[in-house]
Amino acid sequence: MPLFTQLFLTLLVLGTLLQLWLLNRHLSHVAGHRDAVPEAFTGKVELEAHQKAADYTQAKGRLARIEIILGLLLLLLWTLGGGIEYLDSYWRTYAWNGLTTGLLLFFSFFLINSLLELPMSLVQTFRIESAFGFNRTTPQQYVKDRLLGAVLGIALGGPLLWVILWLMERAGDTWWLAAWAVWMAFTLTLTWAYPRLIAPLFNRFSPLDEGEMRQRIQALLSRCGFKSEGIFVMDGSKRSSHGNAYFTGFGKNKRIVFFDTLLKTLSVDEMEAVLAHELGHFSHRHILKQMALMSVLSLGGLALLGWLSKQDWFYNGLGISQPSDATALLLFMLVLPVFTLFLSPLGSFLSRRYEFQADDYAVTQAGGEFLTQALVKLYRDNASTLTPDPLYSLFHDSHPPASVRIAHITQQAEAKGAPV
Repeated sequence: MPLFTQLFLTLLVLGTLLQLWLLNRHLSHVAGHRDAVPEAFTGKVELEAHQKAADYTQAKGRLARIEIILGLLLLLLWTLGGGIEYLDSYWRTYAWNGLTTGLLLFFSFFLINSLLELPMSLVQTFRIESAFGFNRTTPQQYVKDRLLGAVLGIALGGPLLWVILWLMERAGDTWWLAAWAVWMAFTLTLTWAYPRLIAPLFNRFSPLDEGEMRQRIQALLSRCGFKSEGIFVMDGSKRSSHGNAYFTGFGKNKRIVFFDTLLKTLSVDEMEAVLAHELGHFSHRHILKQMALMSVLSLGGLALLGWLSKQDWFYNGLGISQPSDATALLLFMLVLPVFTLFLSPLGSFLSRRYEFQADDYAVTQAGGEFLTQALVKLYRDNASTLTPDPLYSLFHDSHPPASVRIAHITQQAEAKGAPV
């Protein structure tokens, strides 16, 4: 067995065992704390809501366990099992040029893979989410979303993939540098266009009605020096009862978006605090920092692919007998997570740091009391567990655990003399 195959299998098995072990820790920890609301949330979250969150976490965790094992099997089937080799050989029989063959390989792979993963998505949406009262997606809406997503994937991803494959074929040894420039231009354009052109294809966005909330929000925006295209309400309730808020885009094309479900849950003061948190990300330039980090990582990743695509052991070690640009790119996309899984805590650490900074900003702008109240309501209404396993959370959660986050907000508010 080739050395690279041994390394790939070793990391794949270790990573899978690690994920299953962490998940089992998490589910056991949540189950062990199901019968009592954590002290920090006593009087704020009812026992019934706490137990619902625990049961919801258990249901999602059982599905996640299946998805982890299914992911392992699918990856093995596509690589060492000969799946990609078979698809590539099939399209080669038509003797079309390399670009056409490569595009067909990718499209057929994503079509088959999405069909294989479809049952898990259906269970998540129509069994788990429905069982806990969150799902509002109809079968017709679900099919429409899947088809629209596929069309957008082809319309946007197809030309990008063609350019990348063309550069790999024609741009010489430094193709990866040109591909990186194309990727960054594509990412920036998509980020800019998303609020106006893409998001409205899936949801309806209406300007926030005039009234006290709009006045308070506009005053907050002025204090924070944030200029946006507008404040919009998204009809998230047509798919789910989960609530959220975010801002998207950049430059003059920024938008602030509230889910309509959130407006029904939070008071004006609490909405102001939630928005202040989002503006904290803007104030600390977290989006720009993340984009800068992504650009560096993508440059390194493409440079690594440029080197691997010339190594026969890379193909042979993953079940490919006849190298090509398309198989190199597809293999790289598939196996990269196997080698980067153990770095997950670094990404979580950075994301949590940003969340703490955004919370600190919100405490300064809107006070800790209303931010805490808003978060407690969001934890309760979204059935987010208040007792995650710390080690599992370290690997998987982009936000600090509920008790840690609330304690931090309280500490910052007391230090600033703000209400808590």
